[in-house]
Amino acid sequence: MTTETAVRRYRSLFISDIHLGTRGCQAELLLDFIRHVECEQLYLVGDIVDGWKLKGGWFWPQAHNDVVQKILRMARKGTTVTYIPGNHDEFGRDFCGVHFGGVVVARDCLHETADGRRFLVTHGDEFDGVVQHARWLAFLGDWSYRTLLMLNTLLNRARRRMGLGYWSLSAFLKVKVKNALQFIEKFEEAVAEEARRRGADGVICGHIHKAEMRKIGDILYINDGDWVESCTALAEDFDGGLQIIEWAKERSWSMIHRTMSESLPESAAA
Repeated sequence: MTTETAVRRYRSLFISDIHLGTRGCQAELLLDFIRHVECEQLYLVGDIVDGWKLKGGWFWPQAHNDVVQKILRMARKGTTVTYIPGNHDEFGRDFCGVHFGGVVVARDCLHETADGRRFLVTHGDEFDGVVQHARWLAFLGDWSYRTLLMLNTLLNRARRRMGLGYWSLSAFLKVKVKNALQFIEKFEEAVAEEARRRGADGVICGHIHKAEMRKIGDILYINDGDWVESCTALAEDFDGGLQIIEWAKERSWSMIHRTMSESLPESAAA
């Protein structure tokens, strides 16, 4: 087996902000990732389905359905799957404590790593002042953001034709805007403070689409990123070590297309 197709095994995986139901969702990259990993525990840390977008118009290609089927298949094969809804799929919060096809829904939870550290796992929108106190502004920002993601998709389509790798326009602009940087810093500090209040050693969240792992005081802040811009996940190994996987940077489009073509019969059977 080559390194291109080798399956990686982890104790736990954390993914968030897939935004199924939107054109910006990088479902093919996520499917490629899922085909190359196995884990004992999978945490879906919010905004898995974009209910905001689906209310305004239905968009659900086969690749989005395949993502759902692959996750359910992982649950059937023994992976413990915990789904923590976010603000875009907040309808799921009405079902906290309920099991769906092997997936348990929770508002948030505490995860203990193999080396005994305790992490608060939460989507994070509760610590976003715009979402909580100016919902109309959040919807306006979401529309602008989806427009930017559409441009991002068109740009990367052109890059693929030229044989270039994936690159996120929206992520690039985000780190260049001063107000965005200030918002991110305040968000990270607020989430870390909640973890401290709950007696946890760290926090694992999503929401702001910026993968990060750093210490904020005595709290280890980790954001697992997203699958519309950076295409990242957080992985825990069997010793409790944590790392952010940047899948789009690791995989070329030619590898992904070859993998998807080879696994078409499996996809149809899943």
